[in-house]
Amino acid sequence: MNRLKKLLLMSALLTVTSYALAIESPQMREETATSGISHQYTGGWEYFVGGGVAAFDCNDDQYPELYFAGGASSAALYINQSALGQPLKFSKKSNSNLALDAVTGAYPLDIDNDGILDLVVLRLGENMLFKGTGNCQFENANKEWGFDGGNAWTTAFAATWEGKSTKPSLAFGNYVDRSQAGSPFGTCHDTDFYRPNERGQYSQNTPLTPGYCALSLLFTDWNRSGQPSLKIANDRQYYRGEGQEQLWKIPQGKPPVRYTVEEGWHRQRIWGMGIAAADLTGDGKPDYYITSMADNKLSTLASQDGSARFKDIARVSGVTAHRPFTGNAVLPSTGWHAQFDDVNNDSFIDLYVVKGNVEAMSDFATLDPNNLFLGTPEGKFIESAERSDMLSFHRGRGGSLVDLNLDGLLDVVVVNRKQDSQIWRNLGAGSADKSAAMGNWLALKIVQSGSNRNAIGAFIEVRVADRTQSREVTVGGGHAGDKAHWHHFGIGVAERAVARVQWPDGEWSPWIRLFANQHARISRDKSTADTWLPFASAKGLTQ
Repeated sequence: MNRLKKLLLMSALLTVTSYALAIESPQMREETATSGISHQYTGGWEYFVGGGVAAFDCNDDQYPELYFAGGASSAALYINQSALGQPLKFSKKSNSNLALDAVTGAYPLDIDNDGILDLVVLRLGENMLFKGTGNCQFENANKEWGFDGGNAWTTAFAATWEGKSTKPSLAFGNYVDRSQAGSPFGTCHDTDFYRPNERGQYSQNTPLTPGYCALSLLFTDWNRSGQPSLKIANDRQYYRGEGQEQLWKIPQGKPPVRYTVEEGWHRQRIWGMGIAAADLTGDGKPDYYITSMADNKLSTLASQDGSARFKDIARVSGVTAHRPFTGNAVLPSTGWHAQFDDVNNDSFIDLYVVKGNVEAMSDFATLDPNNLFLGTPEGKFIESAERSDMLSFHRGRGGSLVDLNLDGLLDVVVVNRKQDSQIWRNLGAGSADKSAAMGNWLALKIVQSGSNRNAIGAFIEVRVADRTQSREVTVGGGHAGDKAHWHHFGIGVAERAVARVQWPDGEWSPWIRLFANQHARISRDKSTADTWLPFASAKGLTQ
C-alpha cells in the first residue's frame, strides 16, 4: 500500500471514529441484583428457542409489569414497584394463574375490549388465553372464548382486528411437529390462524400451509393499503425443500393467500428468529429487521408499483451484526429478539438485538454480546452497547426496550437461557448515581371506543419542523414477546411537536399540539390530548 492510500485510509478511519464518538450514547446501569428479579429460561432442546418477556401494565398505575417465560421452569409475573425516575424495583407475584410450566413466550392485548389487558401465553403444549380481571389477576378464558389451545410447539404470535370484528384475529406460529416421523428435520408445523365467529368464539382454525418452523409473526400494513398482511420469519434449521420466509395476504372474510413470485415476492431462506419494524426511510411505510444466524436482514420496499418486492439494506445501514463486535471471536453471531426504539431520544430510531448461541453450536460464536445500534441522521447505525456499559455475554433470547420508571428514558430487559435475566436502567447522559436528560421525548397512548380499543393497526405520526416519524401499532414480532405500553418518541432538542393518528379504518385525526417530555393520551373522539403526570397521580389514565 503506497503512502497516499495509507493517508486516505487513516483519514477515513479517523472520520468514522470521530463520527461514532459524536453520537450520544445513553449511560446504562445494570440493576439486576437490586431489582428483585431473579429468573431463568431453562430446559432441554424444546427450549433452545423461545424465552420471551411481555411488558404491560396490569394494575392500572401506568408502570409496566414484566411476565417472563420460563421453559422447563415456571413462568413468572413481576409487579413493578419502581418510583418515578428511581432505581428499578419489582416483586414476584405469588399464587398467580400465570405461573405455568412449558411457557415459551407471551403477548399482551385487550381481546375482549373491556379496557383491561389480557395475555396470550405460548407453550410447548396447550396455548392459553388469559382474561385480565384487574389488579394483575387473570382467568383462563380458553373455554369462555371457545379456543382449543392444541398441543403444538408454539413459538410465535401476532394479532390484528379485521374490519368491524368485535375481537381480534389470532395467529400462532408453530415450530417442529414432534409427532411426525423423521422429526425434527422436515417436519415443520403449520401456522394456526383463528378468526372469531359471530359469537366471538375462536372455534375455527385455518392452518396456513405450508409452515416452515415459524419463530416470529407480525401483522403489518407494509404498503399502507389499509389491509395488513402476515409476515412470518422461519427457521431454516429444520425445514426442507421450498422452505422460505413468507408473506400472507389476509383478505377479509376469505382464507389467507401467500404472496407469489408473480406478485414481486422473492424467495429468502434464512434462520429467521425475530421481526422488528420501523419506518427508517421516512416514506411512511414500515421497514423490517429480521434476525438470523450470521445473516441478519433489513428489508425496505423496493417497488413503486404496489408489488411485494423488497431489497436488503442491512449492510449499507451498518446492522448486519453478523459477528460479535468485541472480543476475539470470528465465528458468526446468532440473533434472536430485535426491537426498534429511541433509547437516546435524539429523534433517530435505534435498534436493539439480543444474541446468544443456540446451545453449544460449534460453528457459531459462544461469546456473542447483544447489540445496541444508535441511529444517525444519515440513516446509518453506530454500535454502542459497550460504550453504554451494557455489555453482556449471556445466551440471550427475548427482550424489551420499555420505560420501566416513567422518566422518559427507555430501559432494557433481556431473558437469558439458563442464566439470570438482566435489567438495565437508562440514566440518559447521567452517571451511575444520577440520571440526566438526553433529548426530549413524548409518550403517547391512543384509544378508541368499541372494539379494538387500543387501535391495533393504526399509524401514529409525530412531526417536528419538516420531519415526521411514523409508527405502526402492532401486536406481534420480536422473539416470543412484546410490550403493550406507552408509544415512545424521541424528539431531540424540540420543545414542542404535533401528532396525529391514522385510525385502523383509515380515518385521520387532526394534528394535535404537544409539549415535550409528557405522557399524553389521544382519543378518537377528541381533538386535544389528555396529559398525565406520573408524579402527580398514580391512577390518572385508564387503559
